[in-house]
This record gives sequence, C-alpha cells and structure tokens, in this order.
Amino acid sequence: MKITYHKVKLVKRFPLAISRGIRYDSENLFLCIEKDGIKAWGEAAPGSTEGASTTEEIRQYLEEFISQGIEGESIQALYDKARKAGIPPCAYVALDTALWDWTAKKAGLPLYQMLGFSKPHTPTSITIGINPPEVVRTRIPLLLDGTTVKSLKIKLGSTEGIEADKAMFEQVVESTKKYDVQLRVDANGGWDVPQAIEMMQWLADRKVDYIEQPLKEGEELELKYLYKNRPLPIYVDESCRFAENIPIFSPYVDGVNMKLMKCGGITEALRIISTARAHGLKTMIGCMSESSVAIAAAAALSGGIDHIDLDSHYNLEPDPSMGAPMFNGVTLPADIPGHGAELKKEFYA
Repeated sequence: MKITYHKVKLVKRFPLAISRGIRYDSENLFLCIEKDGIKAWGEAAPGSTEGASTTEEIRQYLEEFISQGIEGESIQALYDKARKAGIPPCAYVALDTALWDWTAKKAGLPLYQMLGFSKPHTPTSITIGINPPEVVRTRIPLLLDGTTVKSLKIKLGSTEGIEADKAMFEQVVESTKKYDVQLRVDANGGWDVPQAIEMMQWLADRKVDYIEQPLKEGEELELKYLYKNRPLPIYVDESCRFAENIPIFSPYVDGVNMKLMKCGGITEALRIISTARAHGLKTMIGCMSESSVAIAAAAALSGGIDHIDLDSHYNLEPDPSMGAPMFNGVTLPADIPGHGAELKKEFYA
C-alpha cells in the first residue's frame, strides 16, 4: 500500500462569517491510497476546535498512526483504534474516507450502493454567512440566479446581538421573494436561552423550517427550556460529535447534524445515523471548509438523511477536486465505483 499526501489551499468565492468568526480560505490535506492498481482519496479540513489546526499537525497524526500498521485490519477496527489513540477526527477522516473509497472501488460499486443507501433526492441548502443587510441584498442574486438551488441556510448569532440578526434576516426574506427557496437558520451557538426563545418564535412567524444549534456546545441540558412548546424543530450540530453524545440531549432536540470532519469519517457517521434513529431523531449532514472529495464521501450517505447541507465546494474558486455535482438542487454522488471524487492532477502532479 502506498500513501501520499497533498496540501491544497481552498479559496472561498465569498467569505463565510458565523458567530465564532470569519473564514476567507483554508488549507486542506488530501490523502491518496494506492493498492492493487486502485487509487482512493480522502480529505481532511483542519480546525482549531476539532483538535488539529494545521495540515502539518494532521499529517503528523496520520503518519504516526499509519506507521503502526493498518493492513489486515477492518475499517471499523482502525477507526476504534484511532479514537482510542486520541487522533483528532478532522485528521482521521482523510484515512477513513479513503479506505471506504478504496473498498467500494475494489468491489466495483458506487460507495452509496455499497453502504446500502439510495441516491439522494433531498436538495442541499446553500449557506449565506452573517452579513449586513446591504451585503445580503447583493449576495443572494449571486447565489441563486441561474441555479437550481431550493433552500438557503442563514447564519445568525451575530456578535452585535439579535437586532442585527433580525435586520439581516428581514433582508433575506425581502431578497428571496422572487425565488422559490426554503429558509433555514443556524445560530452556531450564538444565543443564550432568552434570546433563543425570542428568536425561534420570531423566525417561526417568518416560515423558517428549523433552527440549528441555538445554544453553545456544552449547554445541551439548557435545551430543555427551548424544547417545550418550541415553535420550530431544533437540531444540534457542534453538540453532536459522536454517537455516544446523542443520549445526553436526545430528549430535548428533534434531530442531529453530523459532519465527517467532526466525527472522523463515514464509519462513525453510520453509527450516528443508527443511534439517532434509535432515539427517534431526524438526521442532517453538513460540511466545513471542504472540496468535492470530502463532499462526495458525505453525499454517499445522504440518501438516508433527512436534511442536507453539502455545499462548501460550490463556494470555492476553484474547487481543486471533481465530483459531487448539483442536479436539480441535489448534491449527487456519482454512479461509478467509490465515492466518485478525486483531487485534480494539476493540484498535485
């Protein structure tokens, strides 16, 4: 087995501002496995909140883990070994998704079929970050004109307070009147309990579909004050990293958002889906700053997911990978063996 690493800078078309800060670009690490004439790809997006903040850290974690030997082990056993060793999920995800890609290619099956999922039919949300109303006014046509986008996810939780959130969202409502799009909101933990109670009712009056992560990670038990008589379904994102987190907050939410970079790959994502279903919760799958490689791996799961947020590769100039295109608003996995994406040769040749 030959393993190579490739660092690539991802440049965003539009900066993404959320409650915790703003991102203009990022540097991701791509991992390629070559064995038996098959090339397979994985991608890792560093994150200071995810345990590895640079591609150098990610590569160091991966090289040390792989040096201990990975051949002859199941994908699930390797994942458990990595968790026990304290490998950050945002690092291990590159190896996990590459192993799944290789296995599906060896089997001659699209990954989504090998995992037992149908092709997705649920459109992906496209994200618009925290911005003043005048930016929203010009940004929305750029995001929607000439596309098949069906829904927008609006980032709220402004450091300027809920009045700034309301001003921004009012402009979103005004600017989307001529488009047939649904609106969802993600506060990224930017509110306290009283603010969340006020904003959830205010947003429900404006026909929002659901609210995501209204309170900070670590405040899961406070969700009980929002859950009773809630006017909107509540989903958690940062609060849900692994399947074992779900029983803690399951009585107070309607669903969970999994991300491969948070949980460490497809292996744990499958466990999250099963655990969420066992607790009567709906599911969502999202992304961080990722290219088509990581998005394609996530899209292989999306046929079994209720809400889809696989859109970060649409906000890259350019996307250094190919795969996971949009068709009629849906981010689609490819009908070829594996997850269907790879790093373009000009970015590593």
